[in-house]
Amino acid sequence: MSRIGNAPITVPKGVTVDAKGQTISVKGPKGSLSFTVPDTISFTHEGQEIRFKRAGDSRTDRAMHGMARARTANMITGCSQGFSRTLEITGVGYRAAVKGKSVDLTLGFSHPISYPLPEGVSAEVTKEGKLVLSAADKAVLGQVAADIRGFRPPEPYKGKGVKYENERIIRKEGKRGKK
Repeated sequence: MSRIGNAPITVPKGVTVDAKGQTISVKGPKGSLSFTVPDTISFTHEGQEIRFKRAGDSRTDRAMHGMARARTANMITGCSQGFSRTLEITGVGYRAAVKGKSVDLTLGFSHPISYPLPEGVSAEVTKEGKLVLSAADKAVLGQVAADIRGFRPPEPYKGKGVKYENERIIRKEGKRGKK
């Protein structure tokens, strides 16, 4: 019994859902997204509610059941409210700047890094130096945030680098002098 897969999805006002075959398309104020549901999963769209059912009880069917429901729920949330991810840039001289459709990062290397933002992702830098990424597609947003964090992950001694806003870095003690 899948708790996630069996939970119904309610469609908020201002969001339209179209179903053609196994493809679900969602349009809302923040954008439009589509997803093709696996063949072993069936869904019904009645009024303002979407429900998913699986054909069998195999391990992959159970996994696809929850995944299809979660992806659809994320599409509806993304098209209605959107998602955002905040990155903190810590270190002397470490900074980010948004120029057009790319993010320019200065992370202590001998050269600046220019990361082009994919379609649908926007970025802004706050006064505190935090980089706020926002998009309608949660998966793309998470990948962009992981790519930017991957340029200079936080190190455990001084905490310098790029980290997620509420990520906890376990700090290590540095070298000690002779006793």
